[in-house]
Amino acid sequence: MRSPPHADPSHGPSAIDLPLKVGIARFANGLSPASLAQAQTDWWLHLLVSPARQSQLAASALHKWQAWLHYLARAAQGPCEGCVTPAPQDKRFARPEWQRFPYNALAQAFLLQQQWWDEATHGVRGVSRHHEEVTAFVARQWLDMLSPSNVPLLNPQVLQETLRTGGANLAKGAANWARDAMALGAGGRARGLQAFEPGKTLALTPGQVVMRNHLVELIQYEPATPTVWREPVLVVPSWIMKFYILDLTPQDSLVRHLVAQGHTVFMLSWRNPGSADADLGLDDYLQFGVLDALAAVRKRCPGAGVNAMGYCLGGTLLAMAAAWLGARGDATLRSVSLLAAQVDFQEPGELGLFIDESQIAFLEDIMAEHGYLDGQRMAGAFQLINSRDLVWSKLVHEYLMGARTPVTPLRAWNADATRLPARMHSEYLRRLYLQNDLADGRYRFHGEPVNLEAIRVPLYLLATERDHVSPWTSVYQLLRIARAPATFVLCAGGHNVGIVNPPDGPLASPEAAYRTGAWAPREAPAKPLLWFAHAQVHAGSWWPHWCQWLAQQSSRRVKARPVTGLRVRGHTIPAPGRYVSGAPQEPAP
Repeated sequence: MRSPPHADPSHGPSAIDLPLKVGIARFANGLSPASLAQAQTDWWLHLLVSPARQSQLAASALHKWQAWLHYLARAAQGPCEGCVTPAPQDKRFARPEWQRFPYNALAQAFLLQQQWWDEATHGVRGVSRHHEEVTAFVARQWLDMLSPSNVPLLNPQVLQETLRTGGANLAKGAANWARDAMALGAGGRARGLQAFEPGKTLALTPGQVVMRNHLVELIQYEPATPTVWREPVLVVPSWIMKFYILDLTPQDSLVRHLVAQGHTVFMLSWRNPGSADADLGLDDYLQFGVLDALAAVRKRCPGAGVNAMGYCLGGTLLAMAAAWLGARGDATLRSVSLLAAQVDFQEPGELGLFIDESQIAFLEDIMAEHGYLDGQRMAGAFQLINSRDLVWSKLVHEYLMGARTPVTPLRAWNADATRLPARMHSEYLRRLYLQNDLADGRYRFHGEPVNLEAIRVPLYLLATERDHVSPWTSVYQLLRIARAPATFVLCAGGHNVGIVNPPDGPLASPEAAYRTGAWAPREAPAKPLLWFAHAQVHAGSWWPHWCQWLAQQSSRRVKARPVTGLRVRGHTIPAPGRYVSGAPQEPAP
């Protein structure tokens, strides 16, 4: 494996160190203990030499204790208003059982403690912002673990269910846990996932693989209308997720919706890398992924510009390609749409908790073992960010209440993890997240600078309000960098649910809504929160709005033609292709 671009070869991971560090990584779920210790030490030492802050926290603790005692006296006499209100997304104590004494008093004590720790981990003079955020994160993890909702004897819902079933819920919960532990311990998939397989129950939109190299398959979908828009749509998904998030079922497939609107749709499907791919870098993903795909699309649709769309990290890569092509005067792209994609990583959101020199070096050492980062470690990071919903709510629902969470197509897709080549992931974390080279104009491709100001084609930027991966305020920052006409859309939901948002049918959300704004080239955007306060709100899915925008970027409609697939060993490969299932690569013709 090549050494990361920042380091001298002598500073790479040592074979002597690897067994110890890999063992630590398994115990620590991929988190660097040194990084966590640095943050905790920074906070603790600065707090020790801040008597004024200690006094403030002591006074706050006393005030909260008195408030809880006052509430306890009132709650013992009957229902009353609490002294602290949970955050809107915190549903642990929302059920009626928690409003009865003494459980309401337990909930209030916990929420007050949670509030105090939030105060204690913030505002200590001298602590770096990153260390402050990490310390607060660690405190939240401990508090979420110790919540009374996780303790059977303190959770009124669990007690009530145990009395009602004579303990059968706990027996079912133990069986649920044993099945999950056995499946994961054996390296298999959790129960219920076997029913969801791309090409059989998921990713059913008809199409053919029309190009393939060692990194991607390019799928072209069959037209569904007699005429199609002349300009094709190329979709660049992230390689940390399988592409069929955009083609789950016929009821919630963005691909099928685009085809029904008369668009010729091409989709990149990234190959799941193995140890032999450890040396693949970020530039390889740009060249053999986006640029090769654009060349293949232009060859199949000669004379037409491409309306390209990138999702998440695929959007980051597409923005790099658009900037590089724009600087060269290349007219391949007609427009660029970026969904939940960051290009400025100065405010990366909660994923930034895991990005510092210690953590990246720790990951590099872990990846040196096999040449890639296993998808389960990436999934573990996302679970930690949202552990309240992804870990502890599951503990209560499945292991204490004895229920089973139904496996949905989205849940099955989320469990279909991918791997990340060691060099690419190291470059991505260092050059984009840690150093912010792309936004600051330092990133180079083929020796030439990638300047986002060179993007001149119309931009459609979409973000989601509750995104833990790509915070909408971070996505918004491209508006201040690019010098192109731009439309910004902020929709309700999270990183995945906000995107997979069909406008009609049984899976359409009645709560769907989005805000819109538009800027002329070089027009300075308002600050994010100011824009949010004045932006126009529309009810429904954002899909029709985007399709209308795409139609405006297209010239005319032409007669649709059936897709001619790439022949490999005498046979064509129907969508969703072979790379999506992790099948061994066959040589491209």
